[in-house]
Order: sequence, then C-alpha cells, then structure tokens
Amino acid sequence: MDRTIRTADDVLALMDGLFAPEADRWSERGAHWWDGFYADRSRPVPFFVAKPDENLVRCVERYGTGRGRALDLGCGPGRNALYLAGQGFEVDAVDLSPQALAWALERAREAGADGVRFHCGDAFALAATALTGPYDLIYDSGCFHHLAPHRRVSHLALLERLLAPGGLFGLTCFAAGEGGMGSEVSDAGFYREGGGRLGGLAYTPESLRHVFSGLTELELRRMRDEPEDSEHFGEPFLWTALFRRDRN
Repeated sequence: MDRTIRTADDVLALMDGLFAPEADRWSERGAHWWDGFYADRSRPVPFFVAKPDENLVRCVERYGTGRGRALDLGCGPGRNALYLAGQGFEVDAVDLSPQALAWALERAREAGADGVRFHCGDAFALAATALTGPYDLIYDSGCFHHLAPHRRVSHLALLERLLAPGGLFGLTCFAAGEGGMGSEVSDAGFYREGGGRLGGLAYTPESLRHVFSGLTELELRRMRDEPEDSEHFGEPFLWTALFRRDRN
C-alpha cells in the first residue's frame, strides 16, 4: 500500500509521475528529450544563434547598472548567460540537458568567458542546494512555458527563495493569440491531452500578470522582431515581461 504523500512537494512529484516520460519537458526525466532536441546543432532553430535576447539587453542597459548576481533558468547553449557574464554579472546557469550545457561550455571557452557556473539538473531541486541566492536578476527565456501548470507553484517558490529584495525577474514565453505559438489549451486540458506533447503553453498578458501578481510589473510586450544581421535575438511570437520584487 502506497501512502507517501505528506508535503506539497510530494504532491508535485506525484503529479509529475502521472505523465509518460516522453511527455515530460520540465523534470529531470525530460533531460533525454531535450538532449535529442539539442543533438543536431545545425537545425534551423531560431534560438540556437549565439545572440542574447533583445529584451534582456534592454533590461541590463536600463536597470542593470549595479550588475551583481544573475541566474539563467533553462540556459540552453548559454547565449544569455554569456552575455550577462560579459556585462559583469556573476552568473549561475542551469539546464536539464547535458547536450545543451556541453554546447554552452564550448561557447564559453571559445569566447574566453568566465564568470559563469553551469549546473545540470532540475532548477527547482537545485534551488535548495547549488543555486544559492539571493540573485539580483533571474532570467527565464523559454523555460516557463514548458512547465506543467502545477509546476508554476515551484517556479514561484524559486523566485520567493532566490530573488533578492528589489531584484528583477525577466521572462520570455509563448504568446497566445494571432501570430503566437504554443498551445492555448486550458490548464485542465493540459492534463487531459497529454501535457508535454503539446509543445509548450501560450500565455496572455492577463494570465502572466495573474501568475506573477506578487511582483511589480515594469514591462510586458511583444518581443521585437530582430533582423538576421542584428546583434540581438528577437521573435514577435513571444511575450517579454520584466518584474521587480518589492524591497520589503
């Protein structure tokens, strides 16, 4: 007889386990899927480019004059983490995929970059161990929209634990509506329709404001469409958002 549920974390882990491993994009079981995604570096995936997000550059130029410590959630091949390090931040970058982190480390060596510590694993688990806050900036470029709805609880708990008072939280995620990407299925539908097989969830501005209502909104807009010769990455099917945590 199985009667092991005692804490909220036990409930979250139980819900993770309700999905087939191939449908899981958010827990450690998802590492295999993401390794396959990153295995062919020649694929025409827009964010494989070695350019930082345009909204992240804007955030640093406008608000990051003090620099400090930064955390890059779902760092992939490291493009945003390396940009932050180049701007003087001390960076922790985390991803589920060993393939992605191997690529990021290669890029770091080629660039002669230091100041980035790469961590392989589940950021929610690492938040209690290797990821030691507080961070002045936490940045999530495409990780949040792959979370199952119940793992938004973990995401908010990570921000509560690791984001410094007065710190900034930046986000890019799939935009709902015309020209957007990601599934617009309801939260309940996510569980009925197989979750991870949907390829990520789309959000409206109102839903993002609701989820992150404990933070102060500084900016929420469509990402700019950057041309190929730009030094920055931008795709208009994404929302970009910037929030600040109160100092109290």
